[in-house]
Amino acid sequence: MIANILIALVAALHLYFMYLEMVAWDTPAGRKAFNLTPEFATASKVLAANQGLYNGFLAAGLIWGLWLGETGFAVKTFFLICVVVAGLFGAATVSRKILFIQAQPAALALVALFAGW
Repeated sequence: MIANILIALVAALHLYFMYLEMVAWDTPAGRKAFNLTPEFATASKVLAANQGLYNGFLAAGLIWGLWLGETGFAVKTFFLICVVVAGLFGAATVSRKILFIQAQPAALALVALFAGW
């Protein structure tokens, strides 16, 4: 049960990331979230939307795994590992903050999933 709650929270985070990147990237809220100048936000809006789409796919995979219930163990595992890897890459290439916002929650959910919590 704890694992499923954590997985749902990770999915919700990625739906929020998708919203920020696909819809709100060049708005004051989006610029504040990613510390962007208006010029950079405008210039990179299409790239951010593409990135947001990938975050939506991660959320969809986690939601699919939750929907499958007990038989979704492998699906949940796969998508949580994808989130952890994406978070590690983002922390190494963009901002260390991504390690705590993206990778850590997914890693905790993965531990809970394997522990049977």
